[in-house]
Amino acid sequence: MDEVLKTAKHVAAKSQAVALDKEALIRFCRKRLQQGIKVPPWDDRYHFCGGKEETVAYLLVLDSLNFCFWPPLGSLRWEIEDELGKLSGYYALATSLKRAVESGVPITEAEYLAELSLDQIKQILGGQGVLQLLEDRLKILHELGHVLLEDYGGKAHHLVETAEGSAVKLARLLAEKLSSFRDTADYQDHKAFFYKRAQIFAADLHGAFGGKDWGHFADIDKLTAFADYKLPQVLRQLGILRYTRALAQKVDQKILLESGGPEEVEIRANTIWAVELIRQELDRMGKGLRAFEIDQILWHLGQEAVFKKKPYHRTATIFY
Repeated sequence: MDEVLKTAKHVAAKSQAVALDKEALIRFCRKRLQQGIKVPPWDDRYHFCGGKEETVAYLLVLDSLNFCFWPPLGSLRWEIEDELGKLSGYYALATSLKRAVESGVPITEAEYLAELSLDQIKQILGGQGVLQLLEDRLKILHELGHVLLEDYGGKAHHLVETAEGSAVKLARLLAEKLSSFRDTADYQDHKAFFYKRAQIFAADLHGAFGGKDWGHFADIDKLTAFADYKLPQVLRQLGILRYTRALAQKVDQKILLESGGPEEVEIRANTIWAVELIRQELDRMGKGLRAFEIDQILWHLGQEAVFKKKPYHRTATIFY
């Protein structure tokens, strides 16, 4: 998306607390090529995959709630028990919603979302530990249900149809219609665009449907990285992102960064721009990958212990 990439480049050039190490970036690209690059496939173990229209609705609910899985200091991480073992974070969310759909809870129906209660969402998600911003999650589902009812006949796939096979148009449409997808920030008198969850919805449709049907987008290559807290953690461990001492101390001591504050915006923007530079470098090396595929590779690396040596930055936000 042009607005996301352009503002990420602008913020990266102006950043004071975050810097990009291009030599480390090149080393990473060379090493990955030597080891062999494989894009992680869509994993149906954690995701609902049923009727086509119902799957679209499931994914929209999933990506509406796909944010902030880390626990407040002193609290236990939210996790669930599943036949796959103990799951936390995104996998716990995807699996909880999958189980709800398969057990007949109508979370794919707009009418149900619009009237959902706090007790009901707690029961749907279940598990142990603390999942932050639960009341915000409820408001998001209420808004989603009402917008679908008012503008799209209550059907998520009608919203997707409005994008006319464009991932970019779909992301912009979500940001226009739903406040929780309006992921922007002000930085030095300029607006920075991120659209993390709006973009990831298009990518998830692409993954779930194998690039066909509801997942076919002619401009899927225009998506950028999805700026969250796991990717910068990985990029920092790789030496690609470098923080000033003051910022590094805040992140390492798990001090909350202000949502929309300059340090948080710089981390997210530099993450997007770093992935774009990785994409360009790999292309020069003869390996053509799309930004969202590089994002998936980095995110899966972030599940490995070696990339968890240093903490991720913490911002209490609904956007990631």
